[in-house]
Amino acid sequence: MVFSSIPFLFYFLPLFLMIYFIVPKKCKNAVLLIFSLIFYGWGEPVYISLLIISSVIDFINGLMIEKFKGKRSKQRIFLVVSVVMNVSLLAIFKYADLFIGTFNNITGSEVALTNLALPIGISFFTFQTMSYSIDVYLGNINTEHNFLNYMTYVSMFPQLIAGPIVRYAQVSIELKSRKVTRDKFVSGFIRFGMGLFKKVLIANQIGMLWDDSLARVSDLSMLGAWLGIVAFALQIYFDFSGYSDMAIGMGLMIGFKYPENFNYPYIASSITDFWRRWHMTLSEWFKLYVYIPLGGNRCGKARAIFNLMVVWTLTGFWHGASWNFMLWGFYFAVLLVLEKYVLANVIKKIPKIFMHFITIILILISWVLFAVEDFDKMITYFKHMFNPAYGLTDNFFKYNIRNYMTVIIIGMILSTPMYRLFRDKVKGLRIVKGLVFITLFIVTISFMVRNTYNPFLYFRF
Repeated sequence: MVFSSIPFLFYFLPLFLMIYFIVPKKCKNAVLLIFSLIFYGWGEPVYISLLIISSVIDFINGLMIEKFKGKRSKQRIFLVVSVVMNVSLLAIFKYADLFIGTFNNITGSEVALTNLALPIGISFFTFQTMSYSIDVYLGNINTEHNFLNYMTYVSMFPQLIAGPIVRYAQVSIELKSRKVTRDKFVSGFIRFGMGLFKKVLIANQIGMLWDDSLARVSDLSMLGAWLGIVAFALQIYFDFSGYSDMAIGMGLMIGFKYPENFNYPYIASSITDFWRRWHMTLSEWFKLYVYIPLGGNRCGKARAIFNLMVVWTLTGFWHGASWNFMLWGFYFAVLLVLEKYVLANVIKKIPKIFMHFITIILILISWVLFAVEDFDKMITYFKHMFNPAYGLTDNFFKYNIRNYMTVIIIGMILSTPMYRLFRDKVKGLRIVKGLVFITLFIVTISFMVRNTYNPFLYFRF
């Protein structure tokens, strides 16, 4: 996490929960806010002021939008201030060096880079504060008059740094009044534990295979290259969905119901279906605040295609300060346009099983665009994926297919609803399920203590 996972699990979280449940109801938001600021400030104490300043400005913007209710032109001023401020924060801290470096490469100039450290979670909390101002302007929510409640919403540590992206409307009632039952707390703890299991025992383990594959990209065989990108596909899914599970679980433990962020995306039978299942809160955010305001698909085919291109350019842009993310976003924009407006009738005639296979191949290709920032290395990786001249297999592939086969199979099973369906059908085995969970939790903790490899991929976004 922002600081080492072991101190978080055995010191920070237990201390927070103890104090949180001891204090009176009226003090719980204050405790949550204090611990959230400590959590964020532990990793980056300098940028805690950035989080607070962003929150103060958008809180004031919300109050001013309410004050000028019925005076749309004046309300729009404060909405623009909110959007410009949040976009500027992203531009300065996340993208400035990308543009400066690109400018230097094109012109041969030597403009100094800012070398600003990227504040963890800036893409998430700026989208949350911006959505609040937009929703107040649109009349979708009532203005929050209590700054403590608003600041708690923005900074809640369970989901602050890597989502899910929570809109104010989704937690506004719980910010003022929430109740934690024993069943809800236990469900939250189990969800947290399963997320931790996905992250440590699957994402971390399979991630080492991807790192090795990328490090020796020039020597990969054809199947070795495909094995490597399958490893990354599993790593990023279990890394991000594992974190989302932990966030949702911690939210339940303290009385919040955060939105779901994943719904088995790798069972998708189309790219449209994939994006209904992957990072659902981000897709919803762009749909509500960009795609629909631009006109969606209500203004004719040409405008709808334009709107899709805008949304997916921004989606790629949101993910990182590197041009490969722009290419990744454009790639999905093209696929969605083809799927919706060019090949729709053809796709309907293709059996679902074949569409699923095609979708998976297209997704794996997209992960190369996403994961490899160096374009020369990216081209090399694609060559090894699609050119049998590099050999079908090699010793690297044979060694890793044996070494990682178990975790790959487990990952593939858990990325489908098969386990959930089996679990739901098994009735009356609560003791067995409890023992399995405790065993997994102990094994997970032992891996965390033993291993130093523990990257959270989405922290850099």
